[in-house]
Amino acid sequence: MKKAEETKKKLEKLSASLGDFDLFKEENEVKAVPKTSNSYFRTSEVVILLLLTAVVSLLMGGLVMYKLNYSSGKLIDNSLREFIKNYEYITNNYYGKVDKSKLIDSAIAGMLETLDKNSSYVGSTDSNFNIFLEGNYKGVGLQVYNDEKMNVVIYNVIDNSPAKAAGLETGDIILKINNKSVLGKTTDKVSKLIKKQKEEFSITVKRGEEEKVFKIKVSDISLQSVSSEVITKGDKKIGYVKISIFANNTDSQLKKQLEKLEDGNVNSLIIDLRDNSGGHLTAAENILSLFLDSSHPIYQIKSKTGINKYFSKGKATKKYKIVILVNGDSASASEVVTSALSEQYGATIVGQKTFGKGTVQELQTLSSGEQYKLTTKTWLTSKGKEVNGKGIMPDVEVSLDEKYNSDPTMANDSQLQKAIECILK
Repeated sequence: MKKAEETKKKLEKLSASLGDFDLFKEENEVKAVPKTSNSYFRTSEVVILLLLTAVVSLLMGGLVMYKLNYSSGKLIDNSLREFIKNYEYITNNYYGKVDKSKLIDSAIAGMLETLDKNSSYVGSTDSNFNIFLEGNYKGVGLQVYNDEKMNVVIYNVIDNSPAKAAGLETGDIILKINNKSVLGKTTDKVSKLIKKQKEEFSITVKRGEEEKVFKIKVSDISLQSVSSEVITKGDKKIGYVKISIFANNTDSQLKKQLEKLEDGNVNSLIIDLRDNSGGHLTAAENILSLFLDSSHPIYQIKSKTGINKYFSKGKATKKYKIVILVNGDSASASEVVTSALSEQYGATIVGQKTFGKGTVQELQTLSSGEQYKLTTKTWLTSKGKEVNGKGIMPDVEVSLDEKYNSDPTMANDSQLQKAIECILK
């Protein structure tokens, strides 16, 4: 009896500590209702309370253990734990000052080197890679490289640019920017130095044995990736377009050139994609939409989740004859355009087997502003054929005549002449 009385008192004490609410279960939900003044916990209610307490304790314990395991690194990949351990060792023990941002960027660059050759570190957002893909940038219109002596040498002066207007030439060695020597500096540092100039500034170059000074100003530059002309053969007017890269503004440039050619009553077209290494897939897609209506598939994307087919967004399909010129350096987006026009339009391919780059890269930007591209997918032709590592064989295979190297004229361009021949058939 004494023990029963003690148990009753304990239950009453527990009831009081819970306040003026009793717990009960209705439709799988725990609810609270006001307690009558004379109510007590029944044995079944005590059991329920104990069970609830046990469940909550188990859940909280599991959560705490998860947190502890995670914080101690047990849920982190062992390779990553090794990296973190050595990163902390380097930053804490290196005798000099450590730039942590550069350390991480270099680590990422190192990881990319172990993957396929198309996954790579790009550099800053104003690198040449980005400039050409965007199609426009702020600068003076110079392309430079470092020779074996770390001289900054001009290898291209862009048409209609401040550099062209000032008189700078290919082969000039840049010595100074505003009388500040750039000898031994990387091309990236020189490019950044030029872009910082707000007003007109001077560039000192060495041309032959002579030093020359040019006044120049930074401005907005649009890169021309499409050129065109009309080739007349008897009563035939053949349109010719050369596409050097697939930048963000290439499709709009091609649209203008096509309109000009069609206004000139061309009745056929040669698209020259030789030495075009690719660019934006969206640019290729937009270009194909200029030739094919929306009933035509243009390529397929193969990822870890499956294969998706993509269609042209065009409103009409052109009617005139098309020949495409390609070579071993025609790659990626060039191969997308070539395969789609061949399979869906019936275009004739002339030249040599293409490069065979059937992968797709995505660009990622780090917190430092540096960028890298990673291969995430592969693409297939509109009919599902593999291109990666295989390339596209031309319908008419012809190599470039050696005469063209010493005298690069249309007459000596054996591949172009074969394309014209195919048009005239």
